[in-house]
Amino acid sequence: MAVATAQISPDLEHLDAQGVLEYAVDRFHPRLVVACSFQKEASVVLDLILRAAPDARIFTLDTHVLFPESYALWRELERRYGITIEVYEGPSLGRQAATHGEALWERNPDLCCSIRKIAPLSEALSGLDGWITGVRRDQSAGRAETPKLGWDERHELWKASPLADWTDDDVWAYARERELPVNPLHERGYASIGCTHCTTQGAGRKGRWAGSGKTECGLHA
Repeated sequence: MAVATAQISPDLEHLDAQGVLEYAVDRFHPRLVVACSFQKEASVVLDLILRAAPDARIFTLDTHVLFPESYALWRELERRYGITIEVYEGPSLGRQAATHGEALWERNPDLCCSIRKIAPLSEALSGLDGWITGVRRDQSAGRAETPKLGWDERHELWKASPLADWTDDDVWAYARERELPVNPLHERGYASIGCTHCTTQGAGRKGRWAGSGKTECGLHA
């Protein structure tokens, strides 16, 4: 059972990314999973976690409308590390359209994200004690206070963000030093990569749901 919310979060701010991951592995593994978004941060986190725990569980949320480049990176990461990334997904696009109409992401992106991301995430995290993300504080104002380890009240487990204090340059430097496979869309002006219908080129989170005022899908609310 997940640790009670009354317990005070340990202060890991003095630890580097590898230290945060080693702490998470020591405390929560094997009831621990790593979220993979196929962005450059995910490539870095996978490389770090698999050194700390070669048998770590990695999962992704397949919305069925990821970019071809993201699906290609998925296969490349599995080949490089000899892993199988677990898949969590919502209903088929056809079933969603039959219930809510075509192109729900245009008419009600919050509902679309809820169906295709938030509900599958809840399934992925069910019964666990911790999960690991690639969230960084400088990605947006809403992420500026992200702790390296904090209690996820929605899912009732611990959430580690080992790259919280990394800059964009830090991520690129690590990826290049380790010659990691990285989503090529980043080099084409996509700072943040999500679903094809809701992602355009742009710095920070500006390319996500452009023109709608929406900057988060709700996974990290």
